[in-house]
Amino acid sequence: MSRVRIKFCGLTRAADVERAVALGVDAIGLVLTPRSKRRLDPQAARELRRQIPPFVTAVALFMDDDPAWVAEAISIVQPDLLQFHGGESAADCLRHGRRYLKAVPMGAGDPLAVIAQHPAATGFLLDSHAPGASGGSGVAFDWSRTPRGVESALILAGGLTCDNVGSAVRAVRPYAVDVSSGIESAPGIKDADKMRRFIEEVERAGSQSEN
Repeated sequence: MSRVRIKFCGLTRAADVERAVALGVDAIGLVLTPRSKRRLDPQAARELRRQIPPFVTAVALFMDDDPAWVAEAISIVQPDLLQFHGGESAADCLRHGRRYLKAVPMGAGDPLAVIAQHPAATGFLLDSHAPGASGGSGVAFDWSRTPRGVESALILAGGLTCDNVGSAVRAVRPYAVDVSSGIESAPGIKDADKMRRFIEEVERAGSQSEN
């Protein structure tokens, strides 16, 4: 098993970005959709994006947003990777000419059906929300429902915390894990101790899986 990558999502403060980078995260998610309580306007997201150094991926998150607005936001923020969290079609995601992740709602329905609709996606983020709902709920899904045999990278999200991420990594063995509410003291406000402990638990579980 290769090292499990880590994405911290929903960061809104410069100090949290700096701390996440210092802790060694692989990716930082900047939420741009107005549907989220962790949303950033594109100008604020651009300032945070400038803090993200080389070899740490800046991910911009959208959810069923107007394509013209998405294009404008991308031109301002200049993210490395896009993440679409709604009912976007493959054409909707590909029209912006950038690599993208597609969120898969694990709260109901057939996850393989969503995955099949996006053959060009760089990876799939498995979240606990139901179709049409947003993520960041702090609720985990049944990890035994994780689809098997998918060649693209699978990113595990939804209700992950310092207390359960180790078990999640050992159960699912994902390419990466994605956390937002599980490292917060309030929506968009990250907790330094939870950030550190989350990374420690992922690394410990990954090490145990290799033995």
